[in-house]
Amino acid sequence: MTDRPTNPWQWIPTLYFAQGIPYVVVMTLSVILYKNLGISNTDIALYTSWLYLPWVIKPLWSPLVELFGTKRVWIVALQFAVGASLACVALTIPGSGFFKATLAMFWLMAFASASHDIAADGFYMLALPQHGQAAFVGVRSTFYRLANIGGQGGLVYLAGALQERTGSMQAAWTLVFYVVAAMFALIALYHAIALPRPAADTRGLGSAEAGVLVREFFRVFAAFFRRPDIAVVLGYLLLYRFPEAQLLKLATPFLLDPIESGGLALTTAQVGIAYGTVGLSALTLGGLLGGWVIARVGLKRALWPMILVMHIPNLVFVLLALTHPTSLTLVSTALAVEQFGYGLGFTAYLMVMILVADGPHKTAHYAICTGFMALGMMLPGMWSGWLQQQLGYLPFFIWVLVATLPSFAMTALIRIPADFGKKGAVPA
Repeated sequence: MTDRPTNPWQWIPTLYFAQGIPYVVVMTLSVILYKNLGISNTDIALYTSWLYLPWVIKPLWSPLVELFGTKRVWIVALQFAVGASLACVALTIPGSGFFKATLAMFWLMAFASASHDIAADGFYMLALPQHGQAAFVGVRSTFYRLANIGGQGGLVYLAGALQERTGSMQAAWTLVFYVVAAMFALIALYHAIALPRPAADTRGLGSAEAGVLVREFFRVFAAFFRRPDIAVVLGYLLLYRFPEAQLLKLATPFLLDPIESGGLALTTAQVGIAYGTVGLSALTLGGLLGGWVIARVGLKRALWPMILVMHIPNLVFVLLALTHPTSLTLVSTALAVEQFGYGLGFTAYLMVMILVADGPHKTAHYAICTGFMALGMMLPGMWSGWLQQQLGYLPFFIWVLVATLPSFAMTALIRIPADFGKKGAVPA
């Protein structure tokens, strides 16, 4: 079927909102769900960190999206799959073996979500001309961020409000997941109608073309690891967020745990406001400012100030663990400071990935970078819960400050061309 003119505003906002929701459900809501239902910090951090794996190995199965079916079909089918897995989470929460059952459903959701990322990003490039891709890149990012705020803020607040009405955390989260499942089914139905049908979105390849594609994929993959600076690049990708990878898994448990356990004793609804809405909004603003700063002065000049602004605000968690403030406004402000700095520093990390991927195979090499980025979050996160339970919250947050040293070391080794990322600079 040939392409038909479609206003990009009819599908890009909903497509990237749909891309963001399952990621935030798997990475963030799962942590809060398990904390609310009494799972230990050790098990939460270990098992939810494993859920990063589909994003780690995503580049390895990306050729399958090219080989079978159209990207449009992949998008709609995977959205229905995400909706079904959300419904299955809701069905299994009330059961006695809910932890294993919901983890299995989160695994399915993670693989469907990672595959949806491949199909959606590829479809975006096929459905829009190059100037249209550039014009809507900010729209993509905005609606992805809105999905994160809606999930980490709105859905967490909804779970807390429902718990206050029903008196049951299980019932509250069950209702939340049914709501999100229904929303995803509606989004999939909408996209089955609203997505354009680009002529370039073909139904897979013939056997000869498939063979060429697979051989080219492995050739491009191997080229990434033949870089002369590959050891520094991999060290940087894996260690830049080493402290944040550990902190991220324990931030919400710390906010939810009672005072006698070293936490702040916030309600689930308060966490939705303080961390999921105020904090995430500050993260978004930090990212926007980071992009503006790099465009003004270039990545080389901005990198060290941005990594300092990223790591120093981790002191916020040390101070919160020392003082245990009861004011939601004060806690929200502290989290906003920490998240704003993280947003700034993460922008520099993304720009280094763009630099590393630059060249004739930039799309494939950037995908490999994102896999190592996910691996850098997965491995430290796995042991962070056990470490926190051995040390307690205050010593753990002090350890997070010490854990910034590998990040600083790899930043010192990475080489940035002068004026890279600066607006108006001539590419090397």
